[in-house]
Amino acid sequence: MRVADMNWSDMEKQVARDDRCVLPIGSTEQHAQLSLCVDAILAERVASEAAEAAGVPVFPVMPYGLAPYFADFPGTVTLRVETLLAVVRDVMASFSRMGFRRVLIVNGHGGNQPAGAVANELMIDYPDMNIKFHNWWNSPKVWAHAQEIDTSGSHANWMENFPWTRLAHAAAPQHIKDAMDLTALKAAAPAAAKQMLGDGSFGGPYQKDDKTMLALWQTGVDEVREALDGPWPKLQQE
Repeated sequence: MRVADMNWSDMEKQVARDDRCVLPIGSTEQHAQLSLCVDAILAERVASEAAEAAGVPVFPVMPYGLAPYFADFPGTVTLRVETLLAVVRDVMASFSRMGFRRVLIVNGHGGNQPAGAVANELMIDYPDMNIKFHNWWNSPKVWAHAQEIDTSGSHANWMENFPWTRLAHAAAPQHIKDAMDLTALKAAAPAAAKQMLGDGSFGGPYQKDDKTMLALWQTGVDEVREALDGPWPKLQQE
């Protein structure tokens, strides 16, 4: 259930029933012809669909993450590392005060990996909490499924092109873009990275058929649901 559809008394009753909650985190950044909010859209949607049957609350997606390499693309918002980590710390402190003891962070953006490290660190401060950090797009089953479809799956290509990340006014290019030299790209300042990337895609096909993509999506939903269902490590208070 979405937290946007709950009030505070609903939340109080929910925590008394179930100490699990979900925090999606994403990014607002260039994705070639796709929405600037691809990572936020996908993280929130996969979390919401996975948690629906269990009735576990899904908090609003954090729309900003770490994307300094795309800083020269208009529309990209990038946080400082310390800002992202401070937000994650504060949100987890709030969850702890509410009574949540099992938190699943569903991440939709590769640049947000430091948030996973701080999640582990926070369990020193909150030994009565379990915090899982789940990269939905490269979790084992999703990544294996994607590799069966096409080994080129990457940023802003077919692997992020779902019906809900497309823009009606911006059709996917029909050609197959040459793969980027990611080593060189990671060493480039934002202006040089923009020049190297051109439209922003990392290469490969821009789109696959919807049947293929919806099957991949279902694998992602199922794997997030598995992470939410557990098993969860035994808590110190138990």
